[in-house]
Amino acid sequence: MKTIIRNGILINEGKREALDVVIEDDIIKGLYPSGNAPRGDYAEDVDATGCMVFPGVIDSHVHFREPGMTHKADMESESRAAAYGGVTTFFDMPNTVPQTTTPEALYEKQLLASRKSHVNYSFFYGATNSNAGTFSSLDIHSVPGIKLFMGSSTGNMLVDGDDALLNVFRSAAQQRLPIMAHCEDTAIINRNMTDAKNRYGEDPDVVHHAEIRSAESCLCSSEKAGMLAEKTGARLHIAHVTTADELSLLRDGITAEATVAHLLFSSDDYATLGTRIKCNPSVKDASHRTALRHAVADGRISTIGTDHAPHTLSEKEGGAAKAVSGMPMVQFSLVAMLSLSDAGILTLERIAELMCHNPARLFEVSRRGFLREGYKADIAIVRHTEPWTVTSDVIQSKCRWSPLEGVTLSWQVEHTFCNGKHILNHGVFDETSLGEPVTFRQ
Repeated sequence: MKTIIRNGILINEGKREALDVVIEDDIIKGLYPSGNAPRGDYAEDVDATGCMVFPGVIDSHVHFREPGMTHKADMESESRAAAYGGVTTFFDMPNTVPQTTTPEALYEKQLLASRKSHVNYSFFYGATNSNAGTFSSLDIHSVPGIKLFMGSSTGNMLVDGDDALLNVFRSAAQQRLPIMAHCEDTAIINRNMTDAKNRYGEDPDVVHHAEIRSAESCLCSSEKAGMLAEKTGARLHIAHVTTADELSLLRDGITAEATVAHLLFSSDDYATLGTRIKCNPSVKDASHRTALRHAVADGRISTIGTDHAPHTLSEKEGGAAKAVSGMPMVQFSLVAMLSLSDAGILTLERIAELMCHNPARLFEVSRRGFLREGYKADIAIVRHTEPWTVTSDVIQSKCRWSPLEGVTLSWQVEHTFCNGKHILNHGVFDETSLGEPVTFRQ
């Protein structure tokens, strides 16, 4: 089957070009100057006049909650939300129930996704205090890397013993698997929580969350991760960097991700959004947000992910101690980042680098992340529109809320193609479409 996308402006590999895209089955067959594509019988002709055509977004950091926590999210609902947001590939994290810390659990997750995910999928393998010896049994072509929790967070997967950490870094390096690390120092956080409870009561107001999960805790842990990476030769990708201080640690072999939440919000927003923006690491003050924005713009930060982490609103009740951490974001990640382009913070070309190209490069994704002949036809077509407001009725995530409710945006995802299938067409979704497993290092 052949499809043509006409008259759009491609945002791809540092350029804006008026090109037509021809898709044959699941592959980009060719890119042609507008109006010069071969004539022929196209099963579908998509007019993208006035639109920007991006590679499908690769979100390398999501928590889709299945198996074990499907009351708040599952692979079907969250992959649908991803497609609505122009996200055609996700890498899911291992803190599910059971945890993805054995080859058997990894296989079960892959099987679930093959039956339920509307977009392309892969799964990080989780490190524990005792499973580094299993890394050698992993197929390095089917996993993006190792997820390491150097700070305690949802799922109780903390690895903090010096010997265990060294084994994780050494084993990952031997298998050529990058480590994505959640870096917070749990001892510092526990001390800060004790101090906060002594001052404010057993459940301190969420406005104190950034004091408890502090900049110091992030920097201390990231420094340790960087030291271990240099000692072992492991490739380290620091997840959800939140502080200006950590940016000085980035160098060859040590890269970083920023999340949409930490680029949009600051600690000032706790006053109005409360626990809806409570996440780990915490949203910090505006000076750190400004530093992160500069770093994504100038190339020091390599990728933008969402850390999409749905919870029910009842689970978000309470304060810094009792409310759970995490928020849904995958559906609105691309349009939210495009709003930063309107503000002059990021160019469209840089957004494509951060959300499409660099995740593909960093994790060595095969034939995705770029609009190139012979690559998989994963495509997001967006339009700059009249301002519109996020409301609960448009939310696809199973938890049915977003910290962006009430926010006005000026971009819309009009079309999403995944492996050449037109899965989103002006809000009409193909419920039958299924994604594919992602392959790496081929």
